[in-house]
Amino acid sequence: MTVSSLEDVLRESGNTVNHLRNSKIGMYVYPVVAPEFSNWRDEQRAWRDTAVLFDQTHHMDELIVEGPDAAAFLEHVGINSFANFDLNRAKHFVPVTPAGHVIGDMIIFREREDKFVLVGRAPTANWVKFQAAIGNWKVRLIHDPRSDSRPDGKAIYRTHYRFQIQGPDANKIFDKINGGAIPDVKFFHVDWINIGSKRVQALRHGMAGAPGLEVWGPYADKHYIQSTILEAARDVGVDLRQVGSRAYSTNTLESGWIPSPLPGIYTGDGMMKEYREWLGADSYEAAGSIGGSFVSDNIEDYYVNPFELGYGFYIGWKSDFIGKDALTRMKEGKNRKKVTFEWNRDDVLKVIASGFDGGTPYKWIDFPQPNYASTSADMIMNGDKMVGMSMFNGYSFNERCLLSLGVVDDDVQEGDVLTLVWGEPEETQKTSTEKHKQTEIRVRVSPTPYASEARENYAESWRTKKSA
Repeated sequence: MTVSSLEDVLRESGNTVNHLRNSKIGMYVYPVVAPEFSNWRDEQRAWRDTAVLFDQTHHMDELIVEGPDAAAFLEHVGINSFANFDLNRAKHFVPVTPAGHVIGDMIIFREREDKFVLVGRAPTANWVKFQAAIGNWKVRLIHDPRSDSRPDGKAIYRTHYRFQIQGPDANKIFDKINGGAIPDVKFFHVDWINIGSKRVQALRHGMAGAPGLEVWGPYADKHYIQSTILEAARDVGVDLRQVGSRAYSTNTLESGWIPSPLPGIYTGDGMMKEYREWLGADSYEAAGSIGGSFVSDNIEDYYVNPFELGYGFYIGWKSDFIGKDALTRMKEGKNRKKVTFEWNRDDVLKVIASGFDGGTPYKWIDFPQPNYASTSADMIMNGDKMVGMSMFNGYSFNERCLLSLGVVDDDVQEGDVLTLVWGEPEETQKTSTEKHKQTEIRVRVSPTPYASEARENYAESWRTKKSA
């Protein structure tokens, strides 16, 4: 039998959870960008103390949606209201399934009345493309997938470069590259600035909790833009650090965004089955992996909804969007909540020390990013009861501790000390997992965002606003 779709893959595997837990895709790779430019500790430190340059050109899909129905189409596909979505604005775009399960998220920019650009991971781009394919919308889509994880010397081309400059000293660099003070751009608004001789779009953003701008333009200009930014930093005496792929992925631990929830698309009939038949057997959704101590026969136990991720206030209840009926029911129920888990220092050191002893060690904790699968799911226990799930983890040199982001039952309180089960209960076929044994790590339930800078100084957003 020819296996050509995700639905074929799941049917042949017989068990979706086992298929994803035994995926041989390997470690999640942030492509092309060097692992480190100096060292990941100083690169992390710089977004707190001086300034950093993130190269975001390669690890995200870009999807352009344009046409007379573009706004109406996207408002139907995502939970967001477009009522106040003016030109030169950006939003955090979140689609869900008809059952209300989060598929993923992207940042969406409105460049014209009839043109939008979406930037983020593949699951959301794939879902938007499918909805355009099955609908009767007057839209045109142009998809630029992320760069190859392992290009093996092949040339890499993207439609756009994309950089972020962030940190307390970032404004000195902006004024230098702009040839004067930059416009006062509000959070998640877009304006134009100069970078040397180029006129570029700039989004006010701040992934690491520090002030910053995200800039983008034609890929052919990438080297010029990058070198102009670095030269400007030297001219004004700012210790600007280019951030490599090792440190880049950890910045979200301080600012509180969970980047890789499992797309809730593996179950459901009707539209969902049609979608799985549309997705290829080599798609992200088919090849991705689940790692961690939580093992359930029901793939839906790994799904999350917008309320759990803090996105409830995004929902445009006056719009007719996919999943509205399900979210209406969920709103009245008990939903888990997003938190940060602060890992106990002594328990972490115990895990590391086991790698120096004889016998089978505990699961290795890689620094600064111990995630070894596309999606993480580690059990959070209160005694013998599972009360949550840790979903993304890493080490913060700024905070001097291991942190993870996840969800817990609504009655769990900040300050509670719970237990994270670390390591897998049995061997899997994942190439990123060595033979190991499980152990327990105490975790303290902490604020999200964890970094006080992000918590106290962000503009109103999902980081600071409670779900409806």
